[in-house]
Amino acid sequence: MGMENMSFPSTFVLLGFSEFPRLEMPLSAVVLVSYLLTLVGNSSIILLSLVDPRLQTPMYFFLDNLSLLDLSVTCTIVPQLLANLWGPDKIIAAWGCITQVYLFCWTVATECALLAMMAIDRYVAICRPLRYTLIMRPWVCVHMAAACWLSGLLNSLLQATLTLQLPLCGHHTLDHFFCDVPVLIKLACGDTSANKLALTLMTIPFGIVSSLLVLISYAFIARAVLKLPSAEGRHKALSTCSSHLLVVTLYFGPGMYLYLQPSAKSSQAKFISFFYCVITPLLNPLIYTLRNKDVKTAWARILQPQGGPKSLKAR
Repeated sequence: MGMENMSFPSTFVLLGFSEFPRLEMPLSAVVLVSYLLTLVGNSSIILLSLVDPRLQTPMYFFLDNLSLLDLSVTCTIVPQLLANLWGPDKIIAAWGCITQVYLFCWTVATECALLAMMAIDRYVAICRPLRYTLIMRPWVCVHMAAACWLSGLLNSLLQATLTLQLPLCGHHTLDHFFCDVPVLIKLACGDTSANKLALTLMTIPFGIVSSLLVLISYAFIARAVLKLPSAEGRHKALSTCSSHLLVVTLYFGPGMYLYLQPSAKSSQAKFISFFYCVITPLLNPLIYTLRNKDVKTAWARILQPQGGPKSLKAR
């Protein structure tokens, strides 16, 4: 086989949703609106937590990290997706493809670990309320978040580096709308057993262990809530967890399906990835803000005219 066929290409072709030509224009409108709303929603959560002291708590610290991850996923995938949907050329430069592989692997694994940490935070808040501030001290939260980011980075360095070292042969067309590890492995003409093994092994800590931590945390939370004497107390405790539980379901559901069902049809996998990369980052801030009185109150304080009620009283 010629060396030119095995060399790393300067560009890749992303087929995206070209098999559904009539869907590309309406899909581009959905992507653009979702992209703008995602940027505004997640940036607003981070901004609110910075300017409002009442939101500077462990729960909102982790929520800030989640918003930062959603922004990272969106800014990594969506601009290229929009360019491909709008233009006839479905080309991505090699450096852009490499960037997507590393950043996507990093953010996906980090978010898995972070959602587990957020479940532990909710467990301590509900099951150990009197010791919550003692256990979830600021430096503990920082270490928990740092462990998530560093473990995700290690996963990215392992998965992406192993994948990018594979010899690629034949055409350089990816049947997807972004560069991902499983898609690139399909282009390899060498032995990919080590790559597939690494991909499977990494699902243990980030997929299985993280989801088990969430399930165990909520099992203890459910037991503690059922023991509360008043219905109002049970409702208040559940309301603090419902947003996180919904986000976990939206995240782990499509993610686990994609990586545990490698034989899924390419069109099906693309639409699941679309939901994960475009829709989920949009829904996360909506889920946390629409049901959250603290965030609504913070927005009201910021949007309230300066000195409105006070100036009237002074007069």
